[in-house]
Amino acid sequence: MVFSSPLFLFLFLPVVLLVYVGLVNRRAQNLWLLVASLLFYAWGEQGFVLVMLASIVFNYAMGLLVAGTRQRPWVCRCGLILAVAGNLGMLGFYKYAGFLVDNTNALLAGAGLTLVPSLSVHLPIGISFFTFQALSYVIDVYRQEVVARRNPLDVGLYISMFPQLIAGPIVRYRDVAAEIERRLYSLDGFVSGIRMFTVGLGKKMILANTFSRVADGVFAMPTGEVPAAAAWTGLVAYTLQIYFDFAGYSDMAIGLGRMLGFHFPINFNYPYISRSIRDFWQRWHISLSSWLRDYLYIPLGGSRRSRVRTYLNLVVVFLLCGLWHGASWNFAVWGLFHGGFLVLERAMRPPRPVHLPGAIRHMYVLLVVMVGWVFFRTETLADALRFLTGMVGAHGWSSAAYPARLWWDTPTLICLAVAIPACTPLFVRLRFQSQTMRAGHWAERLVPLARRIAECGGLLVIWGLSAMLLAKGTHNPFIYFRF
Repeated sequence: MVFSSPLFLFLFLPVVLLVYVGLVNRRAQNLWLLVASLLFYAWGEQGFVLVMLASIVFNYAMGLLVAGTRQRPWVCRCGLILAVAGNLGMLGFYKYAGFLVDNTNALLAGAGLTLVPSLSVHLPIGISFFTFQALSYVIDVYRQEVVARRNPLDVGLYISMFPQLIAGPIVRYRDVAAEIERRLYSLDGFVSGIRMFTVGLGKKMILANTFSRVADGVFAMPTGEVPAAAAWTGLVAYTLQIYFDFAGYSDMAIGLGRMLGFHFPINFNYPYISRSIRDFWQRWHISLSSWLRDYLYIPLGGSRRSRVRTYLNLVVVFLLCGLWHGASWNFAVWGLFHGGFLVLERAMRPPRPVHLPGAIRHMYVLLVVMVGWVFFRTETLADALRFLTGMVGAHGWSSAAYPARLWWDTPTLICLAVAIPACTPLFVRLRFQSQTMRAGHWAERLVPLARRIAECGGLLVIWGLSAMLLAKGTHNPFIYFRF
């Protein structure tokens, strides 16, 4: 079940909210959210909901074990190791077993040895997200940053909460611990959640889905025949698609959380306005990059060791970041590509900063990020390399068989005109300025009223267009579901 589906919008969500608001007791609300979350997950994954239940039971027990053996450090440390091994073992089996078998067979075939039987394992949706959440809970209990919960419903709700269950953001237990136990439920928060959910729905249904048709069309072409104009067209479309797809989902998740009284952290902060790759990763998928920083980079030594060790830490973290996204050498190369530029930026940092024009730094980041998306989008390294050579004209600059009008029709151009400023804080700044505007006398009351009318009108337009696209049954995938 996806957020941008009629089943979720017009049945599941209204029923959940009606029952939730009608329950007065906080424990009853938590139990209802847990049941609803399990039903939400089971709708798409059926029996694999047992995998998530196993994760809940296992991490609940590990949290108690780690907290209860604090007076015996070696037992406590063994409990932590067991928790990390159990979580990563489950993630590794479902996500990487087939990848490891395939690569092992490639090596065995090259050596003329007997192959290992092939292995096909279903990848449960969102397993990377809820596994990282579960890991952070046990690690934070070990670090004494949170108190282990005695009530299994609290841990179960934290791991399975449906707004951010299958595609993030990755929420730390300490960020929601107080709200699981006691949260303020207000009309203003509910309205704020509706606003954020609607904006996210528009990003997904109107912008991301429009650009997905262009990107899918270009990347479906034989990579050895893609001319430069088509290659850049497809890459620009995919660059916008993946941002509005994932940022839209995150906005919807955060909005749903606010409707229920939870405050999840922001996951995207206009990453395409960054002026360094380091800045990009402070703005893109913030919950993942901060998780990797706190639970991997810093434990490895961070930047406290030698320069060489710091560079190695960055490369290791981003190699694993790439593999977290998928069991493919393309994702590994994508992670190493970003890690390499982070190392390069750190190594080239002069004692006295050289201030390059902002436009040049911005273009550098966009070029690096877009080239990286080629590895992210294509299936094999060979496809990625052929597509990259096509971008520089190796397969011609244009083709009569693939004219620009094939991709850039009027609706797509309109979406492009909206998407480019939407990648920046422009609309937010305009809204803020309208909130603080003062005109004097009677006009002081008209300005906020006009702003509210315009905002409500915009939200209604988004809902109307999204409903029309839903009714048409347009292509409606979420990219990050596969991770």
